[in-house]
Amino acid sequence: MNLQSYNDQDLVKVYITGNENGLQELLRRHKSKIYTSIYLLVKDQYLAEDIFQDAFIKVINTLRSGRYNEEGKFLPWVMRIAHNLVIDYFRKEKRTPIITSSDGMDVFNMLHFYDESAEDRMLRDQTHKDLKAMIHLLPDEQKEVLLMRHYADLSFKEIADLTDVSINTALGRMRYALSNLRKMLKTKEMTYKG
Repeated sequence: MNLQSYNDQDLVKVYITGNENGLQELLRRHKSKIYTSIYLLVKDQYLAEDIFQDAFIKVINTLRSGRYNEEGKFLPWVMRIAHNLVIDYFRKEKRTPIITSSDGMDVFNMLHFYDESAEDRMLRDQTHKDLKAMIHLLPDEQKEVLLMRHYADLSFKEIADLTDVSINTALGRMRYALSNLRKMLKTKEMTYKG
């Protein structure tokens, strides 16, 4: 039987009925897109491979348990699983990805101010720390868009596809994230002045 002509939904059914080739074909068909979306976020080949494998373990467990019900939406479903695993990883690590410039340098480390005093450097380092802490306080959906846009350098179209929302929703979440960060910064400044 030539599985290449089957659609994703039929391949899921083939796999659920006990034919491993259904899953093999789904993997062959979608592996590079799923892996690439993970890699763009974590920027580490080995970590991306680990997360990719974890995502497919979840896929297999869900399919085998009969809990899969994403009619005709296999790829977005797997992308969502992978994406959630990436977010979980960043949450667990309590680390914010590094903002890099086009030549791969950490933007924060490039912000050299000539004749910068020790006090200025301490203030700058504290500001970076405060900003990273504030990003972690954002609602998950806003934090997600901000991380994907500024840290993984994804377009709003890519973000919309990955998070399974419209481009307008992704843009809206970004606007809210920036607005919330501004409010937090204002509150922090008031605290310093008061």
